[in-house]
Amino acid sequence: MKRITSIIAAIIMTINCFAKINIWENTDCHKKVKLTPYIVNGDNNIGIIVCPGGSYFWHDSETEGHEVAKWLNNNGISAFVLDYRTAYVPAFIFHHRYLFRGNLYPAPQDDLRQAKKKVRENASEFGVDSTKIGAMGFSAGGHLVMSSAELFDPQYRPNFIVPIYPVVTMTEKCVHKRSRRGLLGDNKQNDPELKNLLSLERHVPEDCPPVFLVNCKDDPIVDYHNSVLLDSALTSKNIPHQYLLFETGGHGFGASETKGSAECREWKEAFLNWIKTIF
Repeated sequence: MKRITSIIAAIIMTINCFAKINIWENTDCHKKVKLTPYIVNGDNNIGIIVCPGGSYFWHDSETEGHEVAKWLNNNGISAFVLDYRTAYVPAFIFHHRYLFRGNLYPAPQDDLRQAKKKVRENASEFGVDSTKIGAMGFSAGGHLVMSSAELFDPQYRPNFIVPIYPVVTMTEKCVHKRSRRGLLGDNKQNDPELKNLLSLERHVPEDCPPVFLVNCKDDPIVDYHNSVLLDSALTSKNIPHQYLLFETGGHGFGASETKGSAECREWKEAFLNWIKTIF
């Protein structure tokens, strides 16, 4: 019986997954950046643009992308997985990027801005409320979604932001150097102006959207002090937010039922409760 139920759920999920959209189609930007919608039934639903991590070099598309979208769908939330531009693996291997330069700042930010615009413009088709479109990101994707609150004009900002074990700083000792190199490139990773601009703890705006922030003390990839810095900055500006700092769970657990720890997986239920207080 359980197997039949799982098969039916998978079929429904497949039906509700729209074809991938090239967010830059019919624009002056001749790039192909794909957005995969996972739509729940009904109208005026919450919608979340999901940005997987990967150090701005690649994407953890399953654990931090499509699995997250399916979990959100199962809880009545429409999701849109964004394959934003990254530097890609060859740029990681060839440090000076003479042959494989990849994509640098602000390409990922431009993609998220365009994705928000695309979802908002087609909100009725997707069955989402245009005032309830958030962004959820993991690791470097967490940096990306939080940067949208600081770098975008208010009309393009998400209505709420969910950074999960995010990269935050580009300047402090706890910086995740690989993400900094992925975003800024080998030649500009030490550029003081860019590092300052993209250190998210330094530029939280007074009108920042609500934030739900999560990470773990035992994170072996992104030092947990990144989120501590962001929490302090949000607190100093009196921004509505919730910060969950778990003792265990590590990094890269996404919305998995098995990765991380039983403790850190509690973030999902906490988020679902939090979002009810926002809308």
